[in-house]
Amino acid sequence: MDSRHTQSLINLLRQTHHAEWEATPSAQDAIAWLNDLVSFLFPGNHLPKQTSYKGILKKNQIDLENILLSYLDPQEVPIEDIANAFYNSLGTIYQHLRHDATKIHEYDPAATSVNEVIVSYPGFYAITVYRIAHRLTQLQVPVLPRIISEFAHGKTGIDIHPNAQIDVPFIIDHGTGIVIGATSIIGANVVIYQGVTLGALQVTKELSEVKRHPTVEDDVVIYARSTILGGNTTIGKGSIIGGSVFITKSVPPFSQVFNTHQVRITTKTVS
Repeated sequence: MDSRHTQSLINLLRQTHHAEWEATPSAQDAIAWLNDLVSFLFPGNHLPKQTSYKGILKKNQIDLENILLSYLDPQEVPIEDIANAFYNSLGTIYQHLRHDATKIHEYDPAATSVNEVIVSYPGFYAITVYRIAHRLTQLQVPVLPRIISEFAHGKTGIDIHPNAQIDVPFIIDHGTGIVIGATSIIGANVVIYQGVTLGALQVTKELSEVKRHPTVEDDVVIYARSTILGGNTTIGKGSIIGGSVFITKSVPPFSQVFNTHQVRITTKTVS
């Protein structure tokens, strides 16, 4: 590349990089803040001293405020109010997560303790990050919720949009390949297995303000690799959706929906 084209590229990069830098928080700082917060809520065997809790929490709040200040205008966005509102709700978030973990332990025969769920289950980690990101979304924080959600997605293989509305408790079993779209609504005590998609019937920018993803009512179980599409699609309370089912229409409460494909096993007779 000659010097003229090199300088042209550099000028373009500097211009776009500056604009993106002004509108985007540091992913590294966002993930560090998230990791510190999750470690504060669930410290495992690194239990802080009694006198350390308040200091750790205060530092975490300052870190969040600094992240928000790095890309939001404090003249237009009440950063301190947002941070206070988030941390005032942290107790509720924690209680909801304890309820999630307890229900996962009660549901999963392979789980030996609630602590095992908390420290090792990718589904619980994805739920944890979702509940944090969702609260930030409720407070109208841009970009940051998606950064931490995509970090959890990469770590667990579970893609939960922070705008989704998910009640408590929520149970993810195994979890890899789950996709929960932005306008999904999920009730209480719902169980979702690996490979499930709650998606849209069509994807166009014009539908950005429209409910595009399904509603799943309380006490529903959705088994592996099932796909449920459409903003008008509702899975009624207490229903069981079997594995590898494709649904685009609502299902009444207490239904059982199964794939009718049959697998036949024949045994060859040896003479």
